[in-house]
Amino acid sequence: MTVRPFRFGIVSALAPTAHDWTTMARRAEDLGYDTLLTPDTLRTFSPFPAIAAAAAATDTLRFGTFVLNTPLHAPTATALNTMTIDMLTNGRFELGLGAGRPGAETEAERLGIRWGTPGERVTHLADTIRTVKETLRTAAASTSTGPGQLRPVQQPRPPILVAGQGRRLLRLAAEEADIIGVGVGPEGTEYDLAAKVGELRDIAGDRFPRLELSMNIAAVGNDLPDWMRPMLGGTDPRELAEKGSIALLRGSTDDMVDTLLRRREALGISYISVNATFMDQLAPVVGKLAGR
Repeated sequence: MTVRPFRFGIVSALAPTAHDWTTMARRAEDLGYDTLLTPDTLRTFSPFPAIAAAAAATDTLRFGTFVLNTPLHAPTATALNTMTIDMLTNGRFELGLGAGRPGAETEAERLGIRWGTPGERVTHLADTIRTVKETLRTAAASTSTGPGQLRPVQQPRPPILVAGQGRRLLRLAAEEADIIGVGVGPEGTEYDLAAKVGELRDIAGDRFPRLELSMNIAAVGNDLPDWMRPMLGGTDPRELAEKGSIALLRGSTDDMVDTLLRRREALGISYISVNATFMDQLAPVVGKLAGR
């Protein structure tokens, strides 16, 4: 198995002011995080302008959508936004895509957009990936010059992350993505995570070693506040801790380091993201493992 260096990202969607937003981004960079990841909802910052603002305030931090709710976006618009933000971040952007999170059909209704069946949404995601790749490949190959010519900074394009857990979605991710966000629900255990990675390995075949595997952690540490309940499907976080949920990373710094090392060795998971609320709690782990 290919051993990839660890990467760490924070997931953040909102801030009280523009100053708070850019200050948070600079702090993440100072703490050694690799990426700032922004969700795509109607209750939070619009991801592309939020990324552009944070990029202007940082030097090395990378950025990504986590994940773009593709049923709500036309493929061509996503391609244009991808190329634009790749340029505005000076090549520090990763395009994260999904086929629609649970409950997002209400957002589609507010926008006057048809939500579609699960199969239709995966098809739309596939169309989006193809359009992004073709648009950026054409732009990169263009010989035209002048101020109006857009070209991707990253060659051949920014990395593409696809997140999900259904078999059809995993098959698409295995064929087209560079990074896969391994989807396991909040009640998932180490066994469930291993089973999902095993399923992905079977689907990806010879391409599996080329994939960077990512997982998101909802909370870090032994203090599990009750406000996390909605993020965990309404379940008491203490109950999930007792059941061994992989959504929670607990114990001492050394315990958490050992857990992540073990998962990388056994499953190949090397890209870890965490809710920005727990940025400081995970920072000692980032200090020990980032880039290692």
